[in-house]
Amino acid sequence: MTIPAILSIDEGTTGTRAAWVTADGGVHSLEYRHLTVTSPRAGVVEQDANEILSKTLDACRAVVARATEAGVQIQAVAIATQRSTAVLWDTRSGRALVPAMVWQDSRYAEELAALGSLWNERLVAAVGRPTGVRSPYLWAAHHLRETPEVAAAHREGRLGFGTVETWLLWNLTIEHSYLATATNATSAGAYVLAEHAYETAWIQALGFPLDLLPELRQDVDALGHTDAAKLGISVPILAAMGDQHAGTVGLGCINAGQAMCVHGTGSFVDLITGDVLPQKPGLYPGTLTLTGWRRQHRTVYAVETFTATTGSALDWVCETLGWFSSAKKVSELAGTVDGSGGIVFVPSLTGIRTPVVEPKARASLTGLSLSSTRAEVAYAVLEGIAQSVASSTEANAEVAGIEVSEIVVGGGMSGSDPLIQMQADLTEIPMRRLPGSEAASLRGAAFMAGADGLLWESLPEAVSVLGEGEIFYPRLSEDRRLGRRAEWVTRISAELEMVRN
Repeated sequence: MTIPAILSIDEGTTGTRAAWVTADGGVHSLEYRHLTVTSPRAGVVEQDANEILSKTLDACRAVVARATEAGVQIQAVAIATQRSTAVLWDTRSGRALVPAMVWQDSRYAEELAALGSLWNERLVAAVGRPTGVRSPYLWAAHHLRETPEVAAAHREGRLGFGTVETWLLWNLTIEHSYLATATNATSAGAYVLAEHAYETAWIQALGFPLDLLPELRQDVDALGHTDAAKLGISVPILAAMGDQHAGTVGLGCINAGQAMCVHGTGSFVDLITGDVLPQKPGLYPGTLTLTGWRRQHRTVYAVETFTATTGSALDWVCETLGWFSSAKKVSELAGTVDGSGGIVFVPSLTGIRTPVVEPKARASLTGLSLSSTRAEVAYAVLEGIAQSVASSTEANAEVAGIEVSEIVVGGGMSGSDPLIQMQADLTEIPMRRLPGSEAASLRGAAFMAGADGLLWESLPEAVSVLGEGEIFYPRLSEDRRLGRRAEWVTRISAELEMVRN
């Protein structure tokens, strides 16, 4: 018997994954390819878009081959991608012309900040965020002025521009689809939330030519057909969305008041607000209003706050500094103690976003004494991540004007019991962990692509296959919780004061 399935792609920052997803929510034959991220100087974070493409294709071909062997029929493709990472390419050769600017990049933070007094009020109201610390459009405008090869390609009508979903859609489809989807356009900072349209005045103010803008589409749409010569199959691509949004759906968060926390390179907390925009947009500059997803010509909104370097900070502590043999060892050691012994770790390797956006802030480890132990340091590392999640959760709830009913966790670090318990304790909100939550983005993208009758009749039917999962309830006393939160706020204030002085 032939088994119907969806080929799901999750192109993240540090790796790209592919798998096939079946109607029971199963994620099968997962293939992973590591990606290189470089930071040649402070504030600059880059990737090779050609490597992103080649490794995505390699992972997909391996999955397609195994699906064929297993009697699985791939009926469609769904894509989740890292957001705001921008690519410029030659549409004649198909090659990226310059290193991609990764979403963690802040090289133009000061230039964007200088525009804030003129633009922030308008942008927050229309696109859900201020000028910010990075802009794909400003980055591209600089290359058009400063990089002769890019300027020549534009003059000759052979320049392509887009975030990663645009880059992949153009390369994977026989039609060379030149499209941007709602969640990714939102993250790029020039998408009018209520209109499903570009904020063209802002884009032009950044010096970006409107003729390079990809056509806007829904996250769930007919986005083209795969090129059989590249993937080995010719099927429709029915969904392409930002990875955090796919993760939200893949964790079953589709109703107002539900929130998800996905731990990857960074830790993202997204709160669903339903079909209404948040009550206090712009209250915190690092809390952004988003298109949660757009399908069937209806937009579901969300608010999001993130800490850019949590998973990468954990890797840095283990691999660069060599303090621990692995992230698993950090979790094991943290589980042996009841606190950090006064040690505080702030995982802000590329800046702070809550309560203010300060890209110049750096990570810190304070409170060490001669009696400090490795286990307490491990506890502090995880608690720094959990405190960041708590700050993100509080900011989201205040901006949205709604209460958070539960948080569903996913991503690699969600496997750490000590970390998730800390999150429950510090937020005073139950944490739900589902089996296989590390594949939430793959599953969520597939849910979106298949929930119009392909594998499921509706989105609620799709997420119903997830089950209840495991719940971590808060167990700290209120006094102790408030005390730990107060200590964190004081530490963050001190870090910000150091930067400003």
